[in-house]
Amino acid sequence: MKDQRSTYNIQSAVLGFQEEIERLKVQATMGWQKELRALKWYGLQNGMSVLEVGSGPGYITEQLLNSLPDSHITSLEIDSTLLEQAKKLLSDVPPERIKFVESSVYHTDLPNDSFDFVVARLIFLHLNNPLEAAQEIYRVLKPGGKLVIIDIDDGVFGTVNPEIPSLHNILKKISDYIAQKGGNRFIGRSLPRLLLKSGFIDIDIDSVIQHSDVHGIDGFKRQMDRNRFVHFYKNGVINSDEFEQMKLASEAINNNSPDAYVMMNFITACGTKQNY
Repeated sequence: MKDQRSTYNIQSAVLGFQEEIERLKVQATMGWQKELRALKWYGLQNGMSVLEVGSGPGYITEQLLNSLPDSHITSLEIDSTLLEQAKKLLSDVPPERIKFVESSVYHTDLPNDSFDFVVARLIFLHLNNPLEAAQEIYRVLKPGGKLVIIDIDDGVFGTVNPEIPSLHNILKKISDYIAQKGGNRFIGRSLPRLLLKSGFIDIDIDSVIQHSDVHGIDGFKRQMDRNRFVHFYKNGVINSDEFEQMKLASEAINNNSPDAYVMMNFITACGTKQNY
């Protein structure tokens, strides 16, 4: 099942299904310790009841289970194919530690006031109606519970070496193209206002930076795979010169050029549900 109010569909991933699964694995694991540090700073504690929305193939779910050995994790994902991947990955986890829910972030079918903490990682950029999703998360949180969103903002994407002279324009063009389909690759800057409009209090915002010199260049190869940009070139979103710039940088990164590096910036935002 695919939610028509989300722009993400793994079945149409440009890298193909299995390559996209591997990309999601790398994306989830390479900077997890820094993301966990941020989550704990916002208040995540072992023993809490945790909901992960848009949990995909289960790689972040696995990290949460390993990092919070006394917590119960609920994994919510609308795509049945991805949910089956997660169930296979986590088949050895006892049922008292995990619950899989096939449902939409807009209508979770979960009870009111159920969770201490909600993690929404790289899902809000895909949502046509992020306010409705945040309000639904607010409903299922316990009073005093927290939502942490980890997402992107292409305006502060980061940097790549070899330098891509047109990187800002390329990202802007891609972001505009995605916006026409209902997504928002500039969602990071909007997160504080989104949380406020949803009823949350004690809003905070920060960032987690991943750098290939810290996390290893291998973790960034799939993120910068030139094939991810072929679709935009063929559809006229970026021109031949811009695609060539992306291609050259991708080749340097994938060929382990000693001068190549990537730094990526992830936005984190937190809000707390008011006590009644």
